[in-house]
Amino acid sequence: MTISAKTVAELRTKSGAGMMECKKALVSTEGDFDAAMDLLRKKGLKVADKKADRSTAEGRVYSYIHHNQKVGVLVEIACETDFVARGEDFTALCHDLCMHIAATMPSPVSVSADEVPSELVEDERNILLGSEDMAGKPDDIKEKIVDGRMDKFIKERALLSQEYVKDPSMSVEDRVKTAIGKLGENIKVSRFARFELGA
Repeated sequence: MTISAKTVAELRTKSGAGMMECKKALVSTEGDFDAAMDLLRKKGLKVADKKADRSTAEGRVYSYIHHNQKVGVLVEIACETDFVARGEDFTALCHDLCMHIAATMPSPVSVSADEVPSELVEDERNILLGSEDMAGKPDDIKEKIVDGRMDKFIKERALLSQEYVKDPSMSVEDRVKTAIGKLGENIKVSRFARFELGA
């Protein structure tokens, strides 16, 4: 089977993987672009899992001002070496995450789900339990419904579990893991801050 250079280049652009890896993925999936993309993504996630325990003492703080000049984001992303921190791919990751934080509604309030402030979770839970559509329902049913809604609420407010704004088929965590697979280093989002005029 002949795989065109154009298809390989397109897969490389979309996946961030190397040219040879993209070609191998396309050959092994008999030219199926989506299947090749899934294969590369799974490979990247495996690499990321293997590197999760490695120390991240380097990295950078990256700033982004949205095109409307009313939203700004600072993000601190850690990696293993200064060499990777200064590279184009790492810079692209920093930029993508800042842009995501600036553009996403509701805005993330924490890096991971377990860091979402407990008072915010408790307030939302109380609001849901007291809402009109819960009136007259038995307590055990209320709890089940609210638990499901709370899972969604927390997922939407934790950066890593949000749908990635540039590709909703993946989460922000998947975007980070793709970068880990490509760069061969552990990468962690340490913290971020979002500023909005008038907010």
